Amino acid sequence: MLRIDSHQHFWKFNKVRDSWITEDMEVLRDDFLPKHLEPILEHFEFDGCVVVQSDQSPAENKFQLQNAKTNPFIKGVVGWVDLQADDIESQLEELSVHERLKGFRHILQGEEDRALMLKPAFVNGISKLRDFGYTYDLLIFPDQMKYAAELVAKFPNQLFVLDHIAKPEIKNKKIADWQKDIEMLAGFENVYCKVSGIVTEADWNYWKAEDFTPYLDVVFNAFRAERVMYGSDWPVSLLAAIYGQLIDIMEGYVSKKLSLHQQELFWGGNATKFYNLK
Repeated sequence: MLRIDSHQHFWKFNKVRDSWITEDMEVLRDDFLPKHLEPILEHFEFDGCVVVQSDQSPAENKFQLQNAKTNPFIKGVVGWVDLQADDIESQLEELSVHERLKGFRHILQGEEDRALMLKPAFVNGISKLRDFGYTYDLLIFPDQMKYAAELVAKFPNQLFVLDHIAKPEIKNKKIADWQKDIEMLAGFENVYCKVSGIVTEADWNYWKAEDFTPYLDVVFNAFRAERVMYGSDWPVSLLAAIYGQLIDIMEGYVSKKLSLHQQELFWGGNATKFYNLK
């Protein structure tokens, strides 16, 4: 069975640039590089991964593309570009020479303007992605899902993927409003969903596998197995779990709920199709 980790990160820790890593996240104040992840992926029989930006700069693209160039197990890169730039089209054209650059992400969850994604300049940037075959990762909190639905409705032919199931408050068992919004977003056939980052939305120290079941039920019922993919969110996931625990949660769930073919889609097929991985 093909296995792809569709969402993980690499960085060389810089306390100024990485100020989002607060004191209670001490475990993340370190370097996390391909040499650290590769043996983990090999141990769990993964065929490769997709690295996703964690810094919003052109330097991030260079760093991650170099990682991909020297490490064949990195099958794709989700980079960053200023979608609101006047010269966005020429920037995308320049970047299009990099075969492993598959798409882009902006850290919308951290924006003061919760509806930034609907600003004309941002919308214009999104409108250029499909011409170059690029995908877009939606990194949002639940309060932004209504804006995300408005955005994706404008671009029925653009591929979007929702990161981290939109970060519901699993720790506080909040589900009703999030569920409605997930179902609304899943109504757009061009939107996929990553089951990633769920452990960090639970109680870091006291989560149980069954805490995630109601949320996973919502996601798989809404998006169906054909549009859901596995992502670890390593190393951020280390705040709450080691890699093997992430696998245990998801294998425990999908082995009971999905057919073998659907499991193949979840573990690798959907990510390969979505990101056009070679």
